[in-house]
Amino acid sequence: MRVTWWGHATSTIEADGTRLLTDPVLTSRIAHLRRRRGPAPRPEAGDCDAVLVSHLHADHLHLSSLPFISPEAALVVPRGAAKLIHADSGSQYSDRCIEVAPGNQLRIGSLDITVVTAHHDGRRLPWSAYEGPAVGYRVDGAPSVWFAGDTDLYDGLAAEAGAVDLALVPVGGWGPSLGPGHLDPVRAAEAVRRVGASTAVPVHFGTFWPIGCDWLKPELFLPPGDRFRTAMAEVDPAVKVELLTPGESIEVAA
Repeated sequence: MRVTWWGHATSTIEADGTRLLTDPVLTSRIAHLRRRRGPAPRPEAGDCDAVLVSHLHADHLHLSSLPFISPEAALVVPRGAAKLIHADSGSQYSDRCIEVAPGNQLRIGSLDITVVTAHHDGRRLPWSAYEGPAVGYRVDGAPSVWFAGDTDLYDGLAAEAGAVDLALVPVGGWGPSLGPGHLDPVRAAEAVRRVGASTAVPVHFGTFWPIGCDWLKPELFLPPGDRFRTAMAEVDPAVKVELLTPGESIEVAA
């Protein structure tokens, strides 16, 4: 399996001839946020068999990135997202949607996908009434992967998502504070322990930041990756932490 991190929560998971793209943000701006580290993903980032969207927030379901995605790709989205996509972008995208909720299973190419719970606000707020469940995804190939989306810890995490070989786990955010429903580096390490991953890639940090606010709490921009690595070593030193830069890839064996 080859995994490429494009920044924030956007990653390509490629295994057995199938390519999945998580929460694609393929531009340099999200409203008031700008990409502060690394260029926008290369055009190849949009080449996929399916997109996995974790929830309706604009930094995860980024409607402006849809035109950069393969026109044949399925859009796997939380239940309720297709109406939002249709209203904004039309039937050419909403007709490709597969709406899901926790517990659903589907197969994309050679990979089996299980939708798992995420403890996070799934509403599109603040500018929209659209809502749906926030989810994560377990991808079963060789190896297996847990893509968390945005979530906090919850009691059933190990039962729903684990045991997996690789965790794509959020460790930070895009601004000077983390609200409820997010993992900080310490809680992210505990999440990885619960799902039993032997390799972890920290995501959702060190990419976007509010325009004109580079000076504001810089310790919350790039340092969460190193803090996660330190916390993981304390929780389970056997876990290999791959601290990637945007556009970098790793090969993961089962």
